[in-house]
Amino acid sequence: MLATLIAGGCLTSAVQAQVRITINKGDAMQIKTTPIDKTLFTAQYRMTFVADTTKRDKPLTEMMMLNVGANTSLFHSYSKQVVDSIISEHLKAGLNPGTLGDKLRGIGGQIVYKIYKNYPQGKVTTLEEITINRFRCEEENAVPEWELAEDTLTVLSYLCQKATCSFKGRNYTAWFTTDIPRSEGPWKLHGLPGLIMKAEDERGDYAFECIAIVNAPDDESILYGDNGYEPISRTNFNKQMERYAADPIGYMTDGAPNVKVVMKNEAGENIRPTNTPYNPIELAEK
Repeated sequence: MLATLIAGGCLTSAVQAQVRITINKGDAMQIKTTPIDKTLFTAQYRMTFVADTTKRDKPLTEMMMLNVGANTSLFHSYSKQVVDSIISEHLKAGLNPGTLGDKLRGIGGQIVYKIYKNYPQGKVTTLEEITINRFRCEEENAVPEWELAEDTLTVLSYLCQKATCSFKGRNYTAWFTTDIPRSEGPWKLHGLPGLIMKAEDERGDYAFECIAIVNAPDDESILYGDNGYEPISRTNFNKQMERYAADPIGYMTDGAPNVKVVMKNEAGENIRPTNTPYNPIELAEK
């Protein structure tokens, strides 16, 4: 059976278009999750990023969550969490995936990845999605080489100290607080003697600011599930993203006979974008 689904995710950050994807109903797979750690607290970050470097005056914003456990952490989009919850309940009820479009429209969400630091131990695992394709990328949990400075700044009433580093091809300035003595932070940033409350790369392409910290309920866990995710190296995933940015429709339909894509602009006109904006946060692998 074929069903029609309105899709967003990384596509909207590239072309700001409505996309209608027709997929085989059997492709709508539920992700089976298991608890891997107890959540101690959650830090919420406002993530601001430039998806299109030709339009730096129009950055995008995403609300991100950092769930910190005793041994691991999970960095993910709040909007993506809401979408996943709606899809899961929809499928559990045995409803047609084609009716999801109206429910998901307007929720937003540009960031679809989930980053697990120190899971497995000593590794960082990123669950990525490019349209209907799912990938699992496992790497060494690299720690940035930080240089501490004397400068201070207050974020959410926490006194923070300045630190700088070069990491994954970008130069970052971060502000951390020893009042929360966890060597954690947004995205893949960590390794300081306290929680990173604010960080930005020198180009102004990516910025994170903590806007809330909440202690977790006793029964809250960090969940992990990767069924249906294809193992991939960071190098090969980057190549997949480059292919997608060069021709989104071609990427989605290549080798997938059960996929039909119609892309429309804001005026409702059919379009086939090529060479869409692509400004990844990682410009290098180290």
